[in-house]
Amino acid sequence: QVQLVESGGGSVQPGGSLTLSCVASRSIFNFNTMGWYRQAPGKQREVVANFATGGGNTNIADAVKERFSISRDNAKNTVYLQMNSLKHEDTDVYYCNAETHGLSPKYDRSYWGQGTLVIVSS
Repeated sequence: QVQLVESGGGSVQPGGSLTLSCVASRSIFNFNTMGWYRQAPGKQREVVANFATGGGNTNIADAVKERFSISRDNAKNTVYLQMNSLKHEDTDVYYCNAETHGLSPKYDRSYWGQGTLVIVSS
């Protein structure tokens, strides 16, 4: 079973920074895409940033595009989300995501971490 383990969440004041880490139990090249989503109570889970593991442009949500960045360390099977200039509205549970897409839909798989809580408050 694939496992995605997130860490790095916590409480921070507005304007502060946090770095989230997602460690996968397998090489990130086992997946077609990896990234981060977030979800606030009563709201739908939304993509924050993701990328194709084989290369190509990354996708970052407009709401955080100028403040967040995503990176990876292939040797450590780890994906990072660097969050700067945090705002109150960034308060959410953040989830690591990995996707595989086969030539047949029956081989498609989605994997999720358990989530790490980020609270931005004065």
